[in-house]
Amino acid sequence: MTSVEIYTSPFCPYCHRAKSLLDRKGVAFTEIDVTTTPGARNEMDRRTGGAKSVPQILIDGRPIGGSDQLADLDRAGKLDPLLGLGQ
Repeated sequence: MTSVEIYTSPFCPYCHRAKSLLDRKGVAFTEIDVTTTPGARNEMDRRTGGAKSVPQILIDGRPIGGSDQLADLDRAGKLDPLLGLGQ
């Protein structure tokens, strides 16, 4: 099973957009709120190679970027294979 993690903050519209896309695909994900989880922002920075903005999405531990990158992968037909869908 594919592991999806998403670093978010509560009032971020891009976070909501990314989570909505994953929900529409029926993909379970682990949400990490950087505003309430101690050390989460530093962990996100370390795991993504220095990303500072949310959302930051990791698929099987691999950072793919934010909401725009997630949507770009979907439009290009590359997201479903990363998520293990349709196989």
